Amino acid sequence: MTDMATTRFDKSRRRDGETFASATYAQLRRDIIEGQFPAGGKLRIRQLCEHYKVGISPVREALNRLSSDGFVRQSDLQGFSVAPLTVAELDELTKTRCWLNEIALRESIAHGDANWEETIVLAFHRLTRVSRWVDPDDPENVAVNHEWEVAHRHFHASLIAAAGSTLLRQYCEQLFDMADRYRHLSRTPGAKRSRGRDEHRLIMEATIARNAEQAVKLLSDHFRKTAELGRQAFGNAR
Repeated sequence: MTDMATTRFDKSRRRDGETFASATYAQLRRDIIEGQFPAGGKLRIRQLCEHYKVGISPVREALNRLSSDGFVRQSDLQGFSVAPLTVAELDELTKTRCWLNEIALRESIAHGDANWEETIVLAFHRLTRVSRWVDPDDPENVAVNHEWEVAHRHFHASLIAAAGSTLLRQYCEQLFDMADRYRHLSRTPGAKRSRGRDEHRLIMEATIARNAEQAVKLLSDHFRKTAELGRQAFGNAR
């Protein structure tokens, strides 16, 4: 488990109407995606209660929901653990992600209106205004900048927002989260930091130009390049 002080859940930051279980679920899900808990590592309920400063019931409910999502494994004998990361899963995930996002992006380009275009441009603008890194001048500091993570997710969601299928968008969102575990695995000190912004700009430009073939190609290439970084990091970590 990571340093308790770095990710402790603040009860006061719950959204209005949000239960402790839902808040704990959201925070634990994010922490798993960002690699705060190592793949395959045990998740002990008592430690999680102390870590997030909540009771047993919210933690159990969060773990059960994360088991359904595929981020946590449950065993009658060994309890809960973080789902492992494998090259085979990454390859299948990337392939499926490209397939579904191609459908969603083509549908959005075909049916999106001017407001949809403006949303994409605004989302890209916000993404470029935020540094991906907490300290952009220190290549050894790979701490997550949550403001950039939110902007990054919003940009990708905006691309397929006009797809017309809620289920399709939800599946793409689920795959985004699963792929993010591998992307965060590739956060290594000294890693090259300039690639993402240029790729996002090209995807944005092709999308609002209604060039479906180019937009799909650029988006799929973006996913594959990100997956390759995760694959390399996975090999180095073994």
